Amino acid sequence: MSNAKAAIKSRKISVVVAVYQNEGSLTETHTQISALFDGPLKGHELEMVFVNDGSSDGSLDELLRIRKTDPAVKVISFTRNFGQMAAMLAGFSEASGEAVINISADLQDPIDLIPEMVSQWQSGAEIVVCYRTNRSDPVAAKAFSWLAYSMLRMAVPQIPSGGFDYVLMDRVAMDQFNAMDTRHRFFQGDLLWPGYRTNFIPYERRQRTIGKSQYNFGKKLKNFTDAMLDSSFLPIRAISLLGIFTSFMGVIYSISILLAWFRGATPFEGWAPLMMVILIIGGLIMVMLGVIGEYVWRINEEVRKRPNYVIRDKFS
Repeated sequence: MSNAKAAIKSRKISVVVAVYQNEGSLTETHTQISALFDGPLKGHELEMVFVNDGSSDGSLDELLRIRKTDPAVKVISFTRNFGQMAAMLAGFSEASGEAVINISADLQDPIDLIPEMVSQWQSGAEIVVCYRTNRSDPVAAKAFSWLAYSMLRMAVPQIPSGGFDYVLMDRVAMDQFNAMDTRHRFFQGDLLWPGYRTNFIPYERRQRTIGKSQYNFGKKLKNFTDAMLDSSFLPIRAISLLGIFTSFMGVIYSISILLAWFRGATPFEGWAPLMMVILIIGGLIMVMLGVIGEYVWRINEEVRKRPNYVIRDKFS
């Protein structure tokens, strides 16, 4: 099968690019990707799908200028900002290639890895993941990323320690991913869960030179929460174990107080220890209710079946 796939010279490859406030970098992104298909990937047909995720700068105008000069470019524009995952989903739904590549618009992912990704795909890989071994980010961002992925790997061990979103997907894997009709998607978990043949390529993420990142701490925290709750029962299991442990310690403490009372040696006077116990137990209960509430909210979102995004215009 691998030899037969490698023997195919010309195949259609779609490149999906989610765009949010990326004015200034889009023309260069298009130029670099197009150059690959005029060079090492000349035998393949290119389709580029740019998804404008409600940008308020000149990103859409820049995309339309690119579209006028290149008929291989498709542009989708949302009514407002729905988030990176929504933009990726829209691009994946529109992509028609036999392989689909997801890449960022800010030139931090090395575009020159695409020929290697295509080569591994032609050799039999159904998914090719380019994962980050290092990134030019502040120390706090690196620490949060390390902590988040360390926890996520407890749920999905296949995820590389640095995470990823720069991937190539075979049409079979792409169709399976698109068939998952859920909200609050966890891209990495949903992609690896089916068990398709996956190859990994390490790389160091480059420093952004054009524009400013819109991926702030709030968005990172939201994505981490979606990932953890979407891919694992770990939070529910953790609070259950914490509740059992707390209850057990409460029983032990109650027994010690009862024995002390029989001996006439009550270990405390006043309300301070009692208040400490009440506050600790009350805090744990609130944490547990919060986690359960997150799950209930997601059930509510699934029942309502609202779309992940709303498209205003398509240019194709």
